[in-house]
Amino acid sequence: MNIQNSYQSEEHAALYVVPTPIGNLEDMTFRAIRVLKECKLIAAEDTRNTKKLLHYFEIHTPLVSYHEHNHQEREKQLLDKIRNGESIAVVSDAGMPAISDPGSELVQAAIREGLHVIVLPGANAALVALVGSGLTAQPFTFYGFLPRKKKEKKETLEKLKILNSTLIFYESPYRIKDTLEAMEKVLGERQAAIGREISKKFEEFVRGTIQELFSWSKKNEMRGEFVIVIEGQNESALEQFRQESSWWEALSMKEHVEALMHKDHLSSKEAIKQTAIDRNLPKREVYQSYHIE
Repeated sequence: MNIQNSYQSEEHAALYVVPTPIGNLEDMTFRAIRVLKECKLIAAEDTRNTKKLLHYFEIHTPLVSYHEHNHQEREKQLLDKIRNGESIAVVSDAGMPAISDPGSELVQAAIREGLHVIVLPGANAALVALVGSGLTAQPFTFYGFLPRKKKEKKETLEKLKILNSTLIFYESPYRIKDTLEAMEKVLGERQAAIGREISKKFEEFVRGTIQELFSWSKKNEMRGEFVIVIEGQNESALEQFRQESSWWEALSMKEHVEALMHKDHLSSKEAIKQTAIDRNLPKREVYQSYHIE
């Protein structure tokens, strides 16, 4: 158990997680500016981008890089400074660190060592897009970036399609069309919205069905960073899915395997693997039941 009383003592050095603007410099809070000025060091995803931000707000705190390629070697250095009484801030290029950006490993390491971690509220593209989409805001599931490979992307969407919560994804302009095409095929005809360049000059929201958004993407040049928001599975479809997914419950394991071989034209090896997944059992147990018992 770890209990942290964040503001009951001014004596504790801490790791401060500081959100930065996602487009408009006015997204920066007064508190974020103060914390960045008061910390002894700022760990930044890209020091070149952060230097521009610090210059604008007249912040002169030293910078050090902290990104996916050096986070392991940096971690010890930063935690040592906190243990020695120096407060450190971590920032990403835009928005909240650790949300599809570097920071989560450092937060986890600090908590493991009993150090204070103080997260400041601030700009976040996912929540802005969720509210701006007009879709149900509760419950929601934030996924972030889908896998790049087509097969893995499809498999991930297949797992998410049964959720009745609103789904939130990040996507780049280079993959947005392929992702929308995959969503149309796997998730079907659902209401959705795209938030593009949130909080920037060319912010744009496009709302409609997944099919309409995919058609729109094919006719327009895709620029900027995207947030995709999609409505969750409706209850009637979810109930149908539950009934379809439990069709095998009255069958023995051997009958289950044979049914899959007949119904889906699978080999015995493939059917055994799917039976193990359906029943949440080790594949060896299903194999023994089919071939031996």
